[in-house]
Amino acid sequence: MSFYLFKGQYSTDSLRALVDKPEDREAVAGEMISAMGGTLHHLFFCFGEDDVMALIEAPDDEVMAACALVVGASGTMAGGATTKLMTSKEAVSAMEKAKAGQKSYKPVGS
Repeated sequence: MSFYLFKGQYSTDSLRALVDKPEDREAVAGEMISAMGGTLHHLFFCFGEDDVMALIEAPDDEVMAACALVVGASGTMAGGATTKLMTSKEAVSAMEKAKAGQKSYKPVGS
């Protein structure tokens, strides 16, 4: 399973609805993600450019894309982005592969 960071901005209508009738969006999002085969580990509301950030674990990119499409198609969000994350172990493996790949790469201007 892979980890993903979803960052999103609620639409004005969604923010208005949340103020008028506060609700637990973590539970709703978690149910949908679980139904698609993933796990919502955390949903954070935040200050700044984004209104929410979610740490999601999904079996593959296709499932994560489907989850993002469900939310996007609902009209709930005015914008958002998904970033695929790597564990430290996966990053070290990538570093080792990069080290091996250096032998076959010619830098610009050399």
